[in-house]
Amino acid sequence: MPAPTALSVFDRLEPLLPRIGKPIQYLGGELNSTVKVWDSVTVRWALMYPDAYEVGLPNQGVQILYEILNERDWILAERTYAVFSDMEDLMRAHGIPQFTVDAHRPVRAFDLLGISFSTELGYTNMLTALDLAGIPLHAADRTDDDPLVLAGGHSAFNPEPIADFIDAAVLGDGEEIVLAISDLVREWKDEGCPGGRDEVLMRLAASGGVYVPAFYDVSYLPDGRIQRVVPNRAGVPWRVSKHTLMDLDAWPYPKNPLVPLAETVHERYSVEIFRGCTRGCRFCQAGMITRPVRERSITTIGAMVENGLAKSGFEEVGLLSLSSADHSEIAEVAKGLGDRYEGTNTSLSLPSTRVDAFNITLANEFSRNGRRSGLTFAPEGGSERLRKVINKMVSEEDLIRTVSAAFSHGWRQVKLYFMCGLPTETDDDVMQIGDLARKVIETGREVSGRKDIRCTVSIGGFVPKPHTPFQWASQLDHETTDARLAKLRESVRSDKKYGRSIGFRYHDGKPGIVEGLLSRGDRRVGRIIEAVWRDGGRFDGWSEHFSYDRWAECTEQVLAGEPVDLDWYTVRERDHAEVLPWDHLDSGLDKDWLWEDWQDALDPEGAIEVEDCRWTPCFDCGVCPQMGTDIQVGPTGAKLLPITPVS
Repeated sequence: MPAPTALSVFDRLEPLLPRIGKPIQYLGGELNSTVKVWDSVTVRWALMYPDAYEVGLPNQGVQILYEILNERDWILAERTYAVFSDMEDLMRAHGIPQFTVDAHRPVRAFDLLGISFSTELGYTNMLTALDLAGIPLHAADRTDDDPLVLAGGHSAFNPEPIADFIDAAVLGDGEEIVLAISDLVREWKDEGCPGGRDEVLMRLAASGGVYVPAFYDVSYLPDGRIQRVVPNRAGVPWRVSKHTLMDLDAWPYPKNPLVPLAETVHERYSVEIFRGCTRGCRFCQAGMITRPVRERSITTIGAMVENGLAKSGFEEVGLLSLSSADHSEIAEVAKGLGDRYEGTNTSLSLPSTRVDAFNITLANEFSRNGRRSGLTFAPEGGSERLRKVINKMVSEEDLIRTVSAAFSHGWRQVKLYFMCGLPTETDDDVMQIGDLARKVIETGREVSGRKDIRCTVSIGGFVPKPHTPFQWASQLDHETTDARLAKLRESVRSDKKYGRSIGFRYHDGKPGIVEGLLSRGDRRVGRIIEAVWRDGGRFDGWSEHFSYDRWAECTEQVLAGEPVDLDWYTVRERDHAEVLPWDHLDSGLDKDWLWEDWQDALDPEGAIEVEDCRWTPCFDCGVCPQMGTDIQVGPTGAKLLPITPVS
């Protein structure tokens, strides 16, 4: 494992900073950051969010793990982010390795490099970081002098496309498992590191909570489909399960939120008010893989907000979850926080709100301090038929009633989010997005008596994701996606009565195809990722850096002679019998239940909708009995204390 001492590279780095853009993002030193003495600890983590500092620093997952690990006196954790091309070029020219922003130590010196993937489009940035660090790209080439490279985050639920590059992956909540991994590594180091990295990886795999791709062999059928995935040594489990944190109140993190020196995409104190979602939207991977619902109590939320504001100085609090207004005590939370911070500069926001969970009383609580921005809702599908297919139980009547109430109470802007390319979608379904936007404008003008009503329509491409009922679906090709959106745009722009009041934002279909390749890919896709990276692929999640042609050409070159191609991974529909690349990774969801829900979506008599199991009998998705968990919701009857207003 790494040498006992790691020196800072800052003396070599500092003279180069005036030659790059945004040098402040490489300095560290943020309020509430932690720097420990290297030799005072036993286990050392480098935590990476594989995007630029401005995107990565606000990430809740990395901040939480950073704090939890550093609370232990025998663990050290530092952060590293993707570097922009100007910095990469200088680092290569001057021999400066990938470094942490906390103490500017070389990433290769750490015991573990944990990378959190929120999206698959960060894979090429991971390869840049490994290469700059001097860590061999392929796990098979690493020695005892290299850190263990672990992947986490939502994309780790199918880590097969990056199986060659990572030593291990962790599924699910990270709070408890990072400490368990640290304990295991400490014990192994205390014993003198017997058996090297192979032995410590074997111990991790045998624990049942860590997936080590090298310990599994994948075989393929002549037509390109997977034949089977099997362990290649004794003591390795056939399936690896996700981790679920069952008492959020016991883990009120972040307690000491990082306050950036440079501008970042979010500058607020965020509290995750509950985790998980059982609304059952068939396209939503996050909702499926984070089950069951676990709420934070109203008292813990209040205490976290009070502490977080005091420790950070932020003036905005975001109450986060997949559907924040679904918290069983959200009205009490909103009123209690509104009372406490009324008359201060502190504003509250509810970034994720469903149409059918929104009400004016709630909205007014969140705009008490004069901050009344636009409201955002996500009908997802343009037509009622399509919303039933995706199990988004929001009717047109629901939406119009909601926006009518908002416009009549002083709001002037509404943003609506949709997807294009959903299963069974037709041109007409997409055109109805425009019809819905027109009705929103018409309603707003009517109830407010004003002409300055705005509706922004934002459209993203649908990408089928693992561990969802749509994991078998074909993805819409980018040509058809672009044609449908062009037709919709022309229809909206040509509308003389409403067109100027409707904003229209969308992405072309090409990035979604690459995301689809990566999200449902198998180990063969790793060669494509490496080829794209070697060809200059970086920051693929940024439109100005993304190149579809590069991905398409590299895919064609790498898969030449294989029975699979880009269309095979994306626009092809799978059948029930096919072994999916992630079938050996257990999210708790029963595969047969997912298939039945997929069939319900396609029912020729009309899609069959599924209720939220928080308030109905169990639908047997499999999570609670298989994971030994249960749904945790209020009301608790507790009050937000202390209620004393902050002056």
